[in-house]
Amino acid sequence: MDQSRGDRWSRYRFRSVWDLDAPPARVYAVLERVGEYPRWWPQFRRVEAVDGRSGTALVRSVLPYALHVTATELLRDPRRGVLEVALHGDIEGWARWTVRPRRGPGGGARTRALYEQEVEVRLPLLRRLAVPGRPLFRLNHTLMMRAGRQALAARLAASPEAV
Repeated sequence: MDQSRGDRWSRYRFRSVWDLDAPPARVYAVLERVGEYPRWWPQFRRVEAVDGRSGTALVRSVLPYALHVTATELLRDPRRGVLEVALHGDIEGWARWTVRPRRGPGGGARTRALYEQEVEVRLPLLRRLAVPGRPLFRLNHTLMMRAGRQALAARLAASPEAV
């Protein structure tokens, strides 16, 4: 296989939209505490701080592989509702949350959280399986994000006053 073609197949762009029944400030407050993700997002198996701006994570969804990633904060802006990190390790690239208010029925406080990610897979096995495995890898990510949205919604509903 042509190396440039293999590289192209190992690159991914993901976009997920989570509509949540909670005020944007609460949603942002939960999302910015990445060290607590394993408490509510099942696919985050472990998160450990390295310093005040970076940490490591072990992430595993449905397929039988785990990703080891170091995330370094690029932007944390509560006023604009933006969290952005650089990703290194088994995947290289960036990820960003953008948290905004949205109108819902009855005019209650609601939030739209947009997750965007652009990465290149560096894990050798996943690179070798890039072409035949691509649909499964995308499905794996979709299932992880669906589980995360459901878990965050449940967390927000269980403690509606907590930030």
